[in-house]
Amino acid sequence: MPIPHTDVMPEAEFDTPAVSRGIGQPPAVNLLAPVDELPESSSAPDLVCRRVRDELMLDGNARLNLATFVTTWMEPQARELMAETAEKNLADRAEYPQITAMEERCVRMLARLWHAPHPEQVRGCSTTGSSEAAMLGGLALKRRWQERRRAQGKDTARPNLVMGANVQVCWKKFANYFEVEPRYVPMEPGRYHLTADTLTAYCDDNTIGVVTVLGSTFDGSYEPVADICMALDGYQAATGTDIPVHVDGASGAMVAPFLDPELMWDFQLERVASINTSGHKYGHVFPGLGWALWRDAEALPDDLVFEVDYLGGSSPSFTLNFSRPGAHVVAQYYSFLRYGFEGLRNLASQSRTTARALAARIRTIAPYELITDGSELPAFAFRLAPGTQGFTVFDVSHAMRARGWHLPAYSFPAPCQDVSVLRLVVRTGFTAELAGMFIADLTEATRGLHTARPTPAAPRQPLVTA
Repeated sequence: MPIPHTDVMPEAEFDTPAVSRGIGQPPAVNLLAPVDELPESSSAPDLVCRRVRDELMLDGNARLNLATFVTTWMEPQARELMAETAEKNLADRAEYPQITAMEERCVRMLARLWHAPHPEQVRGCSTTGSSEAAMLGGLALKRRWQERRRAQGKDTARPNLVMGANVQVCWKKFANYFEVEPRYVPMEPGRYHLTADTLTAYCDDNTIGVVTVLGSTFDGSYEPVADICMALDGYQAATGTDIPVHVDGASGAMVAPFLDPELMWDFQLERVASINTSGHKYGHVFPGLGWALWRDAEALPDDLVFEVDYLGGSSPSFTLNFSRPGAHVVAQYYSFLRYGFEGLRNLASQSRTTARALAARIRTIAPYELITDGSELPAFAFRLAPGTQGFTVFDVSHAMRARGWHLPAYSFPAPCQDVSVLRLVVRTGFTAELAGMFIADLTEATRGLHTARPTPAAPRQPLVTA
């Protein structure tokens, strides 16, 4: 599906609060210094708008940000709908029943997309992003484990969660905030995510669940969810301990259903209790929107769901925050209706095709070698061949930044900290023309680094995982 016209829609003209007619343009000197305290008086809206817009020009170009998985392009019609609903609070369900209905329809669509045996029994909600959705999934795992332990007359003092060292930082936050011991299965040379043969050694009676990642932010690879579930089946047969699985599909859950229909990773696997995804990644919505779905009511304990009845009507709520914009749900509903299954498949296919073509071209540019090739998520990691002298991946990242590209460089966690890579994410809006310019710039930057005098390596940077 070709990308339609991408010019930004002009902002609608709305009434603005009246200000004193005596307000004039302040002296230029007052506008030179950055503002870090509240001004004493009002200013003309056009003047302030120009000042803010001018400052924002110093930010990077979002379309050239190859670090983020987050959507940086939407159709003008979707932007318009978001602007028209920006003031609507999703928490006020009685006042905005149609947005509530759209949210529920999106949950049903995702339940069917992810092969829920009984889509009408799936419990789900929108969130501010996958981080919140993941934490809600973790909370449900912890509460279910506590209930089982209490029913067995056992203590609930030492819950743990098993996951690969490649998980996104939201899972580290969950473990910290909600007092769950994180058990990270370390990487090994050539194995950079969780696999079935490595996880059961980290499981025991206190394990509340296993997190699998469908689309690692480190290299774009899928973890083998079906194999992991089979390993846990064997663990249950040997020990009697039933450990559920949560799938962190922040990116992959909106890619695999369209491009990898034969892949077993979702609610087709009975051990998968819950799934999260980001509507603001390959769901084609601007940040921030996430989705969390549970297989059925048993997977989401009732005591985690609150009935809110002081906004004009009673409605259930399971979120970490309360008020949030309804505009993102409207945009998700639009994108589902606008593209349908075929359109979403075409968009994902375009991104993957571009990613694989870029990976193939980069493989031919010395001294790079691929870690992954974009054949799962439309994202891949590559590094300098061992023994490369004179520059590092951090130098490459810096050189590309000078050309406007944000190409992140980072090192893998221990014990693979000696592996430093560059990662490239392809999203809708990254056209063939942009891909060609990127390859030309990377080739030129690499040539320049080859001929420049060696410089000290830049400090290692943390992984950008948005």
